[in-house]
Amino acid sequence: MMSNLFSIFDPSTNLFNIPFNWISTILGIMFIPYSFWLIPNRHFFLWNFILLKLHNEFKTLLKNNYFQGSTFIFISMFTFILFNNFLGLFPYIFTSTSHLTLSLSISLPLWLSFMIYGWLNNSQHMFIHMIPQGTPTILMPFMVLIETISNIIRPGTLAVRLTANMIAGHLLMTLLSGNGPNMSSYFIMILILIQILLLILESAVAVIQSYVIAILSTLYSSEVN
Repeated sequence: MMSNLFSIFDPSTNLFNIPFNWISTILGIMFIPYSFWLIPNRHFFLWNFILLKLHNEFKTLLKNNYFQGSTFIFISMFTFILFNNFLGLFPYIFTSTSHLTLSLSISLPLWLSFMIYGWLNNSQHMFIHMIPQGTPTILMPFMVLIETISNIIRPGTLAVRLTANMIAGHLLMTLLSGNGPNMSSYFIMILILIQILLLILESAVAVIQSYVIAILSTLYSSEVN
């Protein structure tokens, strides 16, 4: 039962033994017509408004570490994750963000680049960051150990947070829809209403998780300077 339940997340589309499911990660770009970027319209202005708000917020978080274009990587990551989260809500489209393969591919290189940059250019600051100000002397070794572990598990927590949140909603919708054929018409109508509410909730989760991953990555970046 459990293997069949989780099989909805398995890549299953193959052509000449080549898995094509991961192509869905770039479908978001294909869905946006070329005219969207050229002809100003209400969708264009709405998207630009959202990106401008994100830019200003990321710029505030980076503080003195901000330079021209430094928020672009975090805005791009937000857009990429958002498109893939929403695409996973459509029927028969592979949910790439529900796999640690993709989420770790995003979080691990970012974390490694932050750590390498911080230890090479701001070694003293990185050592100071290991021990919070005002820590008693006897607790300093334990604080260093705790801070080291918390730094090491950061890419894993980012990846698991995104993957777990995307899997949870999809599993709940799958469990509810699997009981539909055995219900009466009255309960089917209630089930459809619940599924619509769950779809709205999953849409909100798709946006929130994209925002959370981008914000946390920005905070991790600001800590190494």
